Amino acid sequence: MITHIVLFKLKDGSSENVERTAQVLRDMEGKIDELKSIEVGLDVIHSARSYDIALITRFESMEALEAYQVHPVHKKVIEHINEVREAAVAVDFIS
Repeated sequence: MITHIVLFKLKDGSSENVERTAQVLRDMEGKIDELKSIEVGLDVIHSARSYDIALITRFESMEALEAYQVHPVHKKVIEHINEVREAAVAVDFIS
């Protein structure tokens, strides 16, 4: 199993914008066969080092993660994220 975690810091960290972007991420659920699980979390601390949104996804293999990366549904999500994000960091690990 591969776990893929991405943290997003948005240009506009208002609660409305954060929730809208979180919903864009959640909307991938059930639309990409390779995506075995998805969890979207919103920051509750709001400290200087916090990111606004955490995306945790799981895949059966590296090949499945690679297929997800180029899936049309994910590509539409990337378009939205590229418009709203200030920064993002990621980690991928075998779980």
